[in-house]
Parts: sequence; structure tokens; C-alpha cells
Amino acid sequence: MELCVALDLPSQKENLALAESLKGYDIWMKVGFRAYIRDGKAFIQALKAINPKFKIFLDLKLYDIPNTMADASEEIAKLGVDMFNIHASAGSVAMKTVMDRLSSYENRPLVLAVTALTSFDESHFKEVYEKGIQSKAEQFAKMSYAQGLDGVVCSTFESRAIKEATSQKFLTLCPAIRPFGEEAGDQERVATLELAEQEGVDYPVIGRPIYNDSHPAQKVAEILKVLSTL
Repeated sequence: MELCVALDLPSQKENLALAESLKGYDIWMKVGFRAYIRDGKAFIQALKAINPKFKIFLDLKLYDIPNTMADASEEIAKLGVDMFNIHASAGSVAMKTVMDRLSSYENRPLVLAVTALTSFDESHFKEVYEKGIQSKAEQFAKMSYAQGLDGVVCSTFESRAIKEATSQKFLTLCPAIRPFGEEAGDQERVATLELAEQEGVDYPVIGRPIYNDSHPAQKVAEILKVLSTL
């Protein structure tokens, strides 16, 4: 597993301070809606300046008509990020259009599809999708795999079944990881690192347990130590 740290703090200054404290680690950094809308391309460049080996996951969850998604995906590829995501709910045509547009890029970023947000519980998910989380996540994963995406964003609890339905090489990135049993907060489907390993997760995403810690670099060191033993 490769650790991905969520840079979800309220200001660019705080996010960059967190990244600076972690510059000794060659890890993934997740840049989400708030940070990118507020700080833009310059923020990504600033992260790379802190540590050129940081890998950047741009978490914007694109969802629009196929051509608009493809246009946006091409602009994301030009940013030099290493991974981004789209919503599987946009459908097979949108997925194919995105992947076709990126096919000319020699070193295109990894493209993942969001299946079911980890803030959903079963009942609220059914209100929107009329199916349970597990079955719909697998359906979305199969669609994504068929259209040539690299993997999906899902909870730890769907990871194993998704790989069994697609390929062991099909990537799963899983938010809501609580490495040492921290509070779930606004997440519904949380998991430990040990469970993530058992379920075949490739990228555990950890935010609040790191940036709310008084010593985030030490917390990352502890997490990486656990990952090295799994």
C-alpha cells in the first residue's frame, strides 16, 4: 500500500506547512475541491517544490457531459499531476471519452472512478441509486474496468470484491482510513490499516488522523512503519 495524505486544512498556508513537515517522505498528497479552487495550479507547483517526489492526486470527482469531462481531463493532464478521478455515475460513454482523449499522452495520470462516497450509509445510498452500496460499487467498477480506467475510489469494504470482479491489478483508493482507531467523524464506512491490507487496498487515504495530530510527521512515520510490516 502507498500512503496518500489528504491536504484538507482550511488554508494554503496550513496545507503547505503540513507538506513541509512531511517532505522527508516520498508519499502521495491529495488535493481536493477546496484547496484547488482556492489555490489552483500554483498550489500543486508549491507541493512539488517542497518535494519533487511527492505524487499528486487531484481529487475533483469530475461529473458532466462526456466532452466537457474529456476537456477537463486533458487540462488536468497538463498540470502534471499523477492521478485524478471522475464519477462512475457519469457513465460508460463519459469514461471512454475521457480515456480516448488522454490516450495521446505518453505519461498520462492515473484515472480512477468514484463508486460510492464513504459518507454514504446504506439507506441514503439507496435513496440516490436504488441499489445497495456493494452491488452498485461492483457494477461501477466493472464499467470502469471495461473502459480502460486504472481503478476506482471506494471504501475498504468493497475493495476485495471489486478486484475479484475485475482484476487484482485494478487499483482501489480508499478514503476513511483510521489507522489507530480514531473517531469516524463524518465518514460512515471507516477501516483500519490492517483491514485495508486484508482487503487489498492499494492507496489508503488518511487526513484528519494526521493533520489533527500535534505531531503529524511522527504520525506519518508510525503509519509507514505499520504499512512496512503488513
